[in-house]
Parts: sequence; C-alpha cells; structure tokens
Amino acid sequence: MARSVKAKNSRVRRLTAALAALSSVSVLSLAAIVMEPVALHHPAAQSWNAAARAATGPAQRQTAAEPDFADIVEGVKPAVISVRVELDGTQQTADDGQDGSPDSGGGGGVMIGQGSGFFISADGYAVTNNHVVDHAKSVEVTTNDGQSHSAKVVGTDPKTDLALIKVDGSDFPHVKFAEGRPRVGNWVIAIGNPYGLGGTVTAGIVSAEGRDIGAGPYDDFIQIDAPINRGNSGGPAFDVNGDVIGVNTAIFSPSGGSVGIGFDIPADTAKAVIAELKEKGYVTRGWIGIQQQQITPDIAESLGLREAKGALVDEAEPKGPAEKAGVKPGDVITALDGTAITDPRELAQKIAKIAPGTSVRLSVLRDGATKDIALTLGTMPVDRPPDVVAASDSSSAAQNQQNLGMLLAPASKVAGPGQKGMVVVAIDPNGEAAQHGLTVGDIILDVGGKAVSNAKDFRQDLVSLRKEGKSEALLRLQSGDTTHFVALPLQHV
Repeated sequence: MARSVKAKNSRVRRLTAALAALSSVSVLSLAAIVMEPVALHHPAAQSWNAAARAATGPAQRQTAAEPDFADIVEGVKPAVISVRVELDGTQQTADDGQDGSPDSGGGGGVMIGQGSGFFISADGYAVTNNHVVDHAKSVEVTTNDGQSHSAKVVGTDPKTDLALIKVDGSDFPHVKFAEGRPRVGNWVIAIGNPYGLGGTVTAGIVSAEGRDIGAGPYDDFIQIDAPINRGNSGGPAFDVNGDVIGVNTAIFSPSGGSVGIGFDIPADTAKAVIAELKEKGYVTRGWIGIQQQQITPDIAESLGLREAKGALVDEAEPKGPAEKAGVKPGDVITALDGTAITDPRELAQKIAKIAPGTSVRLSVLRDGATKDIALTLGTMPVDRPPDVVAASDSSSAAQNQQNLGMLLAPASKVAGPGQKGMVVVAIDPNGEAAQHGLTVGDIILDVGGKAVSNAKDFRQDLVSLRKEGKSEALLRLQSGDTTHFVALPLQHV
C-alpha cells in the first residue's frame, strides 16, 4: 500500500511538472481549476484530482460523506418520553385519533391516547401537545429506560397546541430549545412514539417554513420530511447540535401514515408559550377585537389598492379595543406601529405577542385615505363569544335578483337573521353569486360601504358603482356568527 501511494505521488509530480512547463498557469491555479466540477478523464489527472481532494482536509471531505446521527441521538434520546393518557370514553382527542392514536380500553367506557413529549428541565417539566393531553383523566409517561411515572398537566394552550406536564423527581435527562430558526435544507432528526412502539428515530430535512395549515390563528409551522406518524405528536425535532427546533404536531396524510409532510411548532413559539404555562398555567395574549380577512386581488381592485396586502376588517367587536378606538368594518389595516402588515395572520401573530394594556398605533386605509388610530390592547378572551347574535322575526316573500343568480329578502322579514341587511334565500349554483362564495342564509349587510335593507336599494347601489367605473362591488356578508367581505363582479348588472 505504501509503495502504491508513493507511485501515485510520483506520477502526480511528473504530471504537474509537465503541465507547468507547457502552460503559464501556476500549480495553485491548476489546483483551483481541477477542484471545479469539470472532470479530467486522463488516469493521471484523476489521480491528481483525488490527491487534491485529500489535501483539502477532513472538514471539506465530510460534506460528501453520509450523515451519521448516532452520537446526537445517543445524547438526546433519554430526554424523549412516551405519553399515555386515560380519558373519558365520551371524549375524543382533538385530532380524532390521527396523531394521538387513541384506542379502545376494552368495554369500560375508557379511551387511551398515546403521544410523545420531552423533558426540558431536570426537575421533571416536559413538553407535549395539547391534543395529546386534552380531556385527560390521568397522564403517565414512560422514559427511555422503561420507567413509568405519573404526570400532572401544568397548563395547556389550544391555540398553539402546546401543553406543559410535570413529573415528580429530579435529575431527569433534558434538552433545550434551539436559538433562532433552522434554514430550509438543514438536517432534522425526529424522535417519538409512533404507533405506541416506543422511542423511534427518523431523519430528514427542513422542507419549508412559515406554513399555515389552518390549524389556528397563529399557524407558523416548520415543515419537515423526517417521517412522523400517529403517536409522534408532542415529540421533539432536533438539529445537528442536539437542540430542539420544533415540536411535532401534525402531518398531512391522505393514507393516515407518513408521506413525508410533517409540521412542527417552532422552538421560539414553544419557548414563549411554555414559559407562560409554567408561570401561570395559561397564556395571556394581546387582543384588539376584530374579525379580519385576507385581501384577494379582486377585493384589492374594488378598494382601489395597488397590492393585495394588509388585513381587511370585517367586524369590530362590540365594546372591544378596536371599536372603542374607532376602527370600522371595511378599514384595511396596513401597518402596526409603523411596520407594514402583509396579511391577517401576520397581524394576529404580532398583536398576540404584545402584552395586554400596551398602547399601539394602527395605520388604516379608509375611503382612499390613510389614518393612524391609537388603541390600548385588551386581553384575548379564553372563550370568545359569538360576534353577532341573530334574532327571530316573521318570514316574507323574496325579491328576485336574477342577474346575479340569487333571491334576496329583507332580514327583518325572514326568521332568524335579525333586522339588518338582505338574506340570500335561494341561489343558482351556476350564477355569479354562487361562484363567488355566496350561499343560502348569507346576509348582505352593506354594498360598497352603504347599508342595504331592501332589494331596490341593493340593485341601485350596484348600478351606481358600475356607473362610477367600478368593475366589482364589495359586499359585507354575515355568515352564521362571522362577517366577511366578497367582491362581486358587476358585468351582469
């Protein structure tokens, strides 16, 4: 072997000398060229290329090697726990078994849910998902060495699906949350209790960031492709430093098993929530008291906006901070304390992170003009009441709006919806109204900012908007207990 290496080195020296004699390129420049991904096919050149790669040192050679996570896993796996809960048979876990993997307790009216978690301190505090321990009558955790411990639920936060539990004892192996966020493409290692099998390790990469999957108002998930399955909920996802970058909480799965699309609550979110749960058992968030919706391109056009950005106010809750400060339906919130707002989710997340009682400044666009509104944040109610309460009344004949494919009647003449607006009592599934999201039972509260109470006014408002050069009319609707805006084309009016 030694003789072979010496022979190769001798050939390399001869080749280098020959090339140097034929060209003005220095040996250093030649090395740089050879290291580019352009192959020289001569056997001697290939030997030189191998020698050059060896000379770059182990740090660069490691990038081409297969990853080995054994040391990381050995260090962090003891902190990962299996979480087993007993819950009343009349209750279901929040995911209806998709991640918690509940199974029958055998005829006794008891259900068992299984998930995962991890210790974050030596004195037995551990993190899991809210939906794992929701409605739990009792909680039991099993550590990596097979020992079982009773645990109590310290606090839960349904809005982020996080929970903090506590096991009596000391010297538990534990892990810490990562500082900062991972980059897309970084390695990630997931450890949990899939299908109740016990500690299982999978690996992959960070696939995306900032995912909104419709789970809650503060969705900001990290997407990973490390396989996670039922029972992984509440378990940790680690970076290559052994720090927790996220809490496994959901999967996208047509089949029920892993298809390589998993979602993690980011470490920075988890840290903030867990700190409050430990302190007081619940999370306090800032609140302005509005219903809001995304601004679509057609809504932006109807409002005269250059871009579909900001948060459109559907309703300011009665006696809420926004209503008291003068925020009105139809306002577009474009900035918070001077920082631009892209969409409703961003506004909700920013407000939630500000302490109640703090004064903030909203920049709103109203009737084509921007104005600043100062308000003091309230405290997010734990259980928010319905925004609109409907009242009963007698029914009456409907008025026909054939051009838009719907029948309308005054709300005051239809049982249930209340006194304001026009109720959609019938709709053509192929008409303009249906194609833009209107359904039977919707209440049209106003058109282009004007309150509407009868069919004649409604038609006249649409005609007026078209004469003004508008291509779409902005309708404010009440659907059930919520309000929202719809932009309706005017070409058939």
